[in-house]
Amino acid sequence: MNYNIRGENIEVTPAIREYVEKKIAKLERYFTESPNANVNVNLKTYQDKTSKVEVTIPMQGLVLRAEEVHNDMYAAIDLISDKLERQIRKHKTKVNRKFREKGNLPDMFVTLEDTERTLTDDENDLEVVRQKSFDLKPMDSEEAILQMNMLGHNFYVFTNAETSLTNVVYKRKDGRYGLIEAQ
Repeated sequence: MNYNIRGENIEVTPAIREYVEKKIAKLERYFTESPNANVNVNLKTYQDKTSKVEVTIPMQGLVLRAEEVHNDMYAAIDLISDKLERQIRKHKTKVNRKFREKGNLPDMFVTLEDTERTLTDDENDLEVVRQKSFDLKPMDSEEAILQMNMLGHNFYVFTNAETSLTNVVYKRKDGRYGLIEAQ
């Protein structure tokens, strides 16, 4: 893996660089061969002494991405490593289930007994337990945000009155709102 480690309001010391590379390199055990991927790591520190770590690993057929805010930079890196490991296990479970039905399993992932036991626990996380259907009312994004807040939801699906396309508004962790537009 090729590491691109950037720091905002922080100098990326050799110790931090080595720690990030060591933690992310542990993810390689889930693959049959070391993936030729660029690991983009963004380290930020804020005035209130909190640290934010963002990691993005684009791979063929899979994008691993996680971010974590913590008072300790090293603790945030540990938490990021755990999040990425869970993402890989969930993806592996999905791929295994899909190819078990078809009969041919790709050799992208290693079979480890330890991960197989935890994968069966993660399989239940992907089960659809409720299904809803509703009519999409044409409206603008401001009205959709108001509807979302009235319902107390974190997202709201609607038809954009201007474009007649399906859109989603959602509440971000920072309290602001995001808009996803279909193409």
